[in-house]
Amino acid sequence: MRFTKMHGLGNDYVYVNAFEERLADPAKVAIAVSDRHFGIGADGLILIGPTEVADARMRMFNADGSESEMCGNGVRCVAKYVYDHGIATKPELTIETGRGVLTLQMFADSHGKATKVRVNMGTPILPAREIPTTFTTDRVIDVPLMADVAAKFARELEASGVDARLTGVSMGNPHIVIYCSDVAALPLETIGPVLEHHSMFPRRINVHFVQIHSPNEVTMRTWERGSGITLACGTGACSVAVAGVLTNRTGQKLLAHLPGGDLELEWSGSDTDPVFMTGPATEVFTGDWPL
Repeated sequence: MRFTKMHGLGNDYVYVNAFEERLADPAKVAIAVSDRHFGIGADGLILIGPTEVADARMRMFNADGSESEMCGNGVRCVAKYVYDHGIATKPELTIETGRGVLTLQMFADSHGKATKVRVNMGTPILPAREIPTTFTTDRVIDVPLMADVAAKFARELEASGVDARLTGVSMGNPHIVIYCSDVAALPLETIGPVLEHHSMFPRRINVHFVQIHSPNEVTMRTWERGSGITLACGTGACSVAVAGVLTNRTGQKLLAHLPGGDLELEWSGSDTDPVFMTGPATEVFTGDWPL
């Protein structure tokens, strides 16, 4: 299997050109190649293949083999691969994902290689049942953190200055956003998996803790469903932008600092308007993996 290792802000995946390669069991391959010690090392596997409705189709598998609907950093890399490898070389590409067809604007360097991508991520999904969660409110905006989690991690939450409320957003995949005063002090490795697998989230959840610096600048850390702590999460950053506007904590334009780098985000605050995300995409190396 020929593969290309790529990353968006350190959120790295193994990419396979499914126009040319055929994988009988991509979930099994995802587990094998993602292993940081015995595999290639990645947050998961992404297939780039043909479709009748866009320039290419993206299928994403997490490090544990589970298939996910979307990945914001991943779709930027898919667009870069499609553009750089001549599958489609238009300045504006369309990629089919698990949340529909997305439009991406390409920014190329003097050598004709894409270095930055602006993505129309679509409109946020806000009804609680569609995220999905089992909260009984119509929307999950600044609702109290689940009592069992708050009790179990009371000391850690207090030490990190956590505002024990959460906001839920789906960008085609489910997210919760929680604010705190010291995101670096939070023991994400212990709190993250408890929240991911909590019974309030029937399809599990991506978790983001956010520290606000100004109405237009935040720092965030992520626990990704199926992959654990990652250096960046594009759909998560979009959810942070949406949550900030919904709770009046941040403005319509936001610079998000993630462990792997920065993303630029825009959302008008209207349910019918899309979220825009701009960030880099990087090809690291290519190779062959024995199936």
